Amino acid sequence: MATYLGTHGGRIQNYTTDPDNPKTGEVWYNDTANTFKFQFVSAAGVWTTQTSMNSARKSLEGAGTSNTAALAFGGSPNVALTELYNGTSWTEKSDLTLGRSSMGSAGSSTAAIAFGGSPDTTDSETWNGSSWTEITAMNTARGAMGPSMAGTVTAVLGAGGANGGVRNLTEQWNGSSWTEVGDLNTTRYSMAGAGTVTSALVSGGYNTGPMDDTESWNGASWTSVADLNQTRYNFSGSGVSNTSALAFGGQPGTGPGTAKTELWTGSSWSEQNDRNTAVVGPASAGTAASALGFGGEGPPALAVTESWNAPATITKTISTD
Repeated sequence: MATYLGTHGGRIQNYTTDPDNPKTGEVWYNDTANTFKFQFVSAAGVWTTQTSMNSARKSLEGAGTSNTAALAFGGSPNVALTELYNGTSWTEKSDLTLGRSSMGSAGSSTAAIAFGGSPDTTDSETWNGSSWTEITAMNTARGAMGPSMAGTVTAVLGAGGANGGVRNLTEQWNGSSWTEVGDLNTTRYSMAGAGTVTSALVSGGYNTGPMDDTESWNGASWTSVADLNQTRYNFSGSGVSNTSALAFGGQPGTGPGTAKTELWTGSSWSEQNDRNTAVVGPASAGTAASALGFGGEGPPALAVTESWNAPATITKTISTD
């Protein structure tokens, strides 16, 4: 008891039923069942190989809210191809208006936005579930902002990037126009992003070399937070806020790409099980708990698709016999 009190700052509590929101690591006694119970997190999350895309490509973009509904578009060498994933297979759909790679993106498989990209452009387009439509252009042309920046089709951030030099600019889309907002603290491109226009995260990227820096956005400004465990760029991420995100793949430096995966909990990054395939320049969709990674290069360019399921929180009954 003394050890538990010293570690967790509280005694083991008695309840007539299990608590509604037990904390990870918490132990309690259920008076009704006459048992001790313990809240813990299962083993690290896992990647599962799924049906490959129809067209192999790298530096593409993605959108989607889970690992069973995703949109893949663009890619190198500046293609306009769009494919839709339904949880089982990929189907070709209407092409982008402008073929390009290394864009920013956000949204769902039925309502997505693509902006910027290489060759350096301000072009922006939205997807309505069947076709792409050009919308108001960004203020500053640049590529390598993403992938998978924060937001939805009517509210999105585009941060960093490159165009004749590395950028720290951030622009926000409100559904009708782009406005410059607070700059990144660290100038970079080819980082991973996650979140919304009021709660976002960017990590890694490249400036004079691969980076591990992470920054959190609160709707008005960026703040530096805990670094990635592995420096890398040209990788991907997913997540719905600045407290829950996934980062995977990428280029650590010279040599081959990586299969490393890290999970952000709001204060630190923890290493998870690797992807089945090491990849540079993949796209992503989904959340930190249910994500999809697709495309990229090994080299060569890949069509591989993998789904991610995060660790689960489990309540275990402790025998008192």
